[in-house]
Amino acid sequence: MAVLVLVALAALIPVLGPSPALHGTGEAEAPGTGGIGLLRTVLFAALSVPLGELFVNRLARSLPGAPPDRPRSWSPGANAAAFVAALGLASVVATGNLVPGGIAEIDIGGLYESRDGKLALLEVDAFLVAGLCAVSRRPGTQVWPLAAVVVAEALRAHPTTEDGPLVGSGLTLVHLTCASLWVGGLPYALRVLRVWRGAAAGAALLGLYARVAAVLLAAVTATGVCSSLRRMPADTILDQVTDTAYGRVLLAKVILVAAVAALALWARIRLGRAADPLSARSPARGEVVALGAVVAVSGLLTALPVPIRW
Repeated sequence: MAVLVLVALAALIPVLGPSPALHGTGEAEAPGTGGIGLLRTVLFAALSVPLGELFVNRLARSLPGAPPDRPRSWSPGANAAAFVAALGLASVVATGNLVPGGIAEIDIGGLYESRDGKLALLEVDAFLVAGLCAVSRRPGTQVWPLAAVVVAEALRAHPTTEDGPLVGSGLTLVHLTCASLWVGGLPYALRVLRVWRGAAAGAALLGLYARVAAVLLAAVTATGVCSSLRRMPADTILDQVTDTAYGRVLLAKVILVAAVAALALWARIRLGRAADPLSARSPARGEVVALGAVVAVSGLLTALPVPIRW
């Protein structure tokens, strides 16, 4: 119950949108912040689906005696949704980071003249290629265009005018990669267990995923802390966490990640101590829901103004 209360409280601001996060901060809401946050949420969630499937399939192949059956892939649909979201974000970049009022306002040619425009086009093309790879005879090849998306997002999040942009891009690259594997891998692992129907390899797969997920969580936490300290120096964090929209949503994300970690620990304990190791699926399903909330908060976080370095 304590975990559920924390999740509900942390999700309150992101669910209501950017206006509550900006209330009382003195920061102006940029046009289309809610829509951009929604598009980035779709993009991040859709990116994690094929990466998670590739990741868990790799783990499953390493298990001796694992059944060959796999659930139907969601990668084609996820790549299609991400393609549409990337197109929407590219249209925003093409109008000077403003929400276009019509097709006539979109300057497609202008995308080639700016760094953000080129990165937006790269993401659109990469998701198109990934979708084609997903329906081909070699779906594993979609890892390369998806990797290009991760690199583009890492570069987009840290413009050249920023202090030490390469360091920031490196942190975001690791953070987004590990988060995508974690967020996309768990639901697919649970779907694989359902197809395997209680096979002995099911518990082994869940245990293997749990061990790797612990490393992913550590990497996500470390890179997230470092990125936050780069944008909010240690001596200003307490003030900016409550007085800026970015800080408030970041705090909500931290609480949600803590709840996810608690659910993951609960699942790990059940996996090792319960008479039926597969009973760990119950807290794992709760972890999937909480991870979905984390993705939504992350999408909103990327659309809010970056805090001022005091």
